[in-house]
Amino acid sequence: MNKVTILGSLNVDTILRIKRFPKPGETLPLIGKSIAGGGKGANQAIAAARAGAHTTFIGKVGQDQAGDFMVKQLTDSGVDDQFVQHSSEADTGSAIIMLDNSSENRILIDGGTNQQVTPADVDLAQSAIAESDFLIAQFETPQATTTHAFELAHAAKKRTILNPAPATTEVPAALLKLTDLIIPNETETETLTGVHVTDEHSMIKAAEACQALGVANVIITVGSKGAFWMRGQKHGFVPAYKVNAVDTTAAGDTFIGALSSVLTTDFSNLAEAVRFANRASSLAVQKLGAQPSIPTEAAILAAERA
Repeated sequence: MNKVTILGSLNVDTILRIKRFPKPGETLPLIGKSIAGGGKGANQAIAAARAGAHTTFIGKVGQDQAGDFMVKQLTDSGVDDQFVQHSSEADTGSAIIMLDNSSENRILIDGGTNQQVTPADVDLAQSAIAESDFLIAQFETPQATTTHAFELAHAAKKRTILNPAPATTEVPAALLKLTDLIIPNETETETLTGVHVTDEHSMIKAAEACQALGVANVIITVGSKGAFWMRGQKHGFVPAYKVNAVDTTAAGDTFIGALSSVLTTDFSNLAEAVRFANRASSLAVQKLGAQPSIPTEAAILAAERA
């Protein structure tokens, strides 16, 4: 069983279902509304735990009902919450997700307490990082905090995984050099490298650009098409499983969490781990909501056998 520590965000998602996205100045009626747990960090942690990893979370919530709700989402899935801090200085993070009939989404985020996670908060979890196989982070918490966490991980000779999302052009060079595996989607890849991903040739070029920035191992996710991987000079493409998607909100987070549960620390099984992660994502997109849709290890293995 892999041990995974995740530094990241916790958001309460409000999901607004609409037939199509409104035009500027246009008012449209909702066809449904629901509340669910979210935040890239929390999604990835729950995905890792449900896929079988021993998972610990580093993050921050407000002293409010939303914070209590989010901590319960973690613990109900078996995530260790001892390093989730409570703050009275801001509300728990939240997101508004517009989901149309074609399963496309548009998301607005209020970072709240996610933006208050500090290096000192990470220091409290130093022992958990040192005992982990992987430390995972995203860009919904401060990058300075992530850089500090990755420094601690490397000092303990632990592997780091960076999901550079949401996309930003302002990524510290020091953080990339501390990253052992980077997992962007097409948009994040282009923002990071300047390479527009359209085919295998451009994926290779983009992955090589990531390696030039200091990241030896790269996975580029391309939605319903699948995922490209590069490890050193070796590379390949793992097609996605074909399913009828209902909600793609947590597909990428499910991929990363599931991947971390089976990946070896020398990355020698990268292609096999990507295949397992693809299967997990294929199950997640068939249900509504971020965290409610994330599958368990039993469900993933059953789908593999089917």
